[in-house]
Amino acid sequence: MKSNFLWLLPSLDLIFTCALAIVKLPENVTVPAVFMFGDSIVDTGNNNNLTRTFLKSNFPPYGRDFLGGVPTGRFCNGKVPSDFVVEELGIKEYLPAYLDPDLQETDLLTGVNFAFSGSGFDPLTSIVMQVMPLSEQLDMFKECIERLNKFVGDEKANNIISNSLFMLESGSDDLVNTYYHTPTRFFQYDIHAYTDLLLREASSFVQKLYELGARRIGIIGLPPVGCVPSQRTLAGGKERRCADKYNKAAELLNTKLSAMADFQTSNLTDARVVYMDAYYPFLDIIQHIHKYGFEVVNKGCCGTGMLEVTILCNKWSPKTCSNASTYVFWDSYHPTERAYQILSHQVLQNTIHSFF
Repeated sequence: MKSNFLWLLPSLDLIFTCALAIVKLPENVTVPAVFMFGDSIVDTGNNNNLTRTFLKSNFPPYGRDFLGGVPTGRFCNGKVPSDFVVEELGIKEYLPAYLDPDLQETDLLTGVNFAFSGSGFDPLTSIVMQVMPLSEQLDMFKECIERLNKFVGDEKANNIISNSLFMLESGSDDLVNTYYHTPTRFFQYDIHAYTDLLLREASSFVQKLYELGARRIGIIGLPPVGCVPSQRTLAGGKERRCADKYNKAAELLNTKLSAMADFQTSNLTDARVVYMDAYYPFLDIIQHIHKYGFEVVNKGCCGTGMLEVTILCNKWSPKTCSNASTYVFWDSYHPTERAYQILSHQVLQNTIHSFF
C-alpha cells in the first residue's frame, strides 16, 4: 500500500527546486512533469547505453562544467535545454535520461528524457547514425506509462500525463547529415519534398502522443543549422560564412512545423500543440554575440572548434578553450551551456502561455 500514497508527498528535491522557477505560469496552472523526445540537442545520456553507435559524449571534456565535472552523455560542457526547461518551470534541476541505470520510479512523476543523439524525423537518419528512432522513443514512453500506472495507479498516472509538457526537438540531423550528406535522400527528393516527408513523420508522432494521453505538446523549431561551426567549415566557403542553403532549408521546415502545430491544435480535442521558435532567438545570438556577452561564434571551444564533435572532441583535443562561457558553441555542432541557458529561457518565455 505504501507506493500508492507516495505521490502525495513532495520530494525534498521538488521542494528545493520550486524556488528555481523563472517562467511564470498562469494562475492555478501547474506542470507536474516534462517528457522530452528528440536528438543530441536535448539528450541527457540515453546514447550512453547504446553499443552500436559512435555518437557518445560520456567522456572528457564533455561535462567539464557540469555538476562535479562529470561527463554524463550531454553534448555540452554543462546543462542542455532539457535541464533548463525543468529548472525554469520549477520542477527539478535536471531531466534524467530514461535509460539512466540510476533512474528511480519517483523520477517518472516529474518527467524523463527519451531523446537519442543522432535521431531525426526521417527514419533513415537513425539507421545511418545507429541510434534509436522516434518510434522507439515512443515505445519507451509507452513503457513509462505502464510503470507509472503500477507505481501510482491509473488515475494519478493519467492526471500527470494530461497536465505535463511534452516536447519534441528534431530535424537538424535530418537536414545536415541525412539530406545534404547522404546521397540516398538528396537524389530521391528535392528540399520541398524532403521537408514534406519530415513534416508527415512529425505530424504522425504528435498524433500518437495525443493518443497516449498527451495534451500539451511543444514542437521546438530547428536552429539556423548553417551557422554551426562544422557546417561553416564544410559548406561556408573559404571565409566560413553561415551556409545559407542549410538555413533556408531549416526555415522551410520550421514554417511547415508551425502550420502543422496550428492544425493539430484545431483538430485534436483539448490539445495545445505549440510551435516553439528557436531559429530567430538563436540567430540573434549568433549575429549579436557581444550583446549577450560572447566573444567567439564561428568555432567551438573544444579543440580547434572547426570539426570536432563526439569522439573527435576528447581530452587530447588541442587548443580547447579554458572559458567556455565566452563561446556560443561548445563543440563544432552544439552550443555551450551558457548559450543554451539564454536560448531556452527566451523560447520558453515566448511560448509557455500558449499551452494553456
